[in-house]
Amino acid sequence: MYHLAKKIAKTILPKSFLLNNEMLLRKLFSLKNRGNTYRCNVCDTGLKKFIQLDSGDHLCPVCGSRARSRRLYHLLLENQWLRGTILHFSPPRILYKKLKQLPEITYFATDYENEFTADYQYDITAIDCEDNTFDTIICYHVLEHISEDLKAMSELYRVLKPEGICLIQTPFKEGAIYEDDTIKTEEGRLEAFGQKDHVRIYSIESLQERLELSGFQVTVLQFTVAKDENHPHAWHTETILQATKY
Repeated sequence: MYHLAKKIAKTILPKSFLLNNEMLLRKLFSLKNRGNTYRCNVCDTGLKKFIQLDSGDHLCPVCGSRARSRRLYHLLLENQWLRGTILHFSPPRILYKKLKQLPEITYFATDYENEFTADYQYDITAIDCEDNTFDTIICYHVLEHISEDLKAMSELYRVLKPEGICLIQTPFKEGAIYEDDTIKTEEGRLEAFGQKDHVRIYSIESLQERLELSGFQVTVLQFTVAKDENHPHAWHTETILQATKY
């Protein structure tokens, strides 16, 4: 039902209208999903169920958050990482709105390709900011798109304050990193890397090694959720790298 309603809305309503009224439309559509079985920790709404996507991810029908966004928001609050000056690459719309409203932080949301809601358009390989600017950097599902990833990691290290943390996530595979810069076409990249705009697939170990070569001290955060476990926030099994500058 959700997928059909979304398809119809995109067909008959202007994109600008959908963007400007997204939260209202979601609230109206989600009325039948309200309940007490689950709770979205981003919008703090009780739900009968999350919407399961074809990818297996679980979407909050009220705010549109996905599982990784809900866990990220939880980690930011739990570890008091929402402090000082924050740099957030390609933020999900609901997290942009949530973090933008916090008076206790200075929030820099950036997206180079203009695909996400953001206020800046930084090139991650040449970030237009002074050294030691940010207390926290969020870099989710970005580095697998970047040909010069070591240059990007060096820039992340440069603009992060001493003792600041950078939270990084990408798709992962077992074994060695796989990259081949001779693969240029969208079709080739889709077949090789799983998405038409990806240029590599990291393993956890290879991404950790490259971050450490760039100067970071890396902690691998691994979270598991049993497939049959009805987690109240619908979190999933995932890995996040916490890169700290000392």
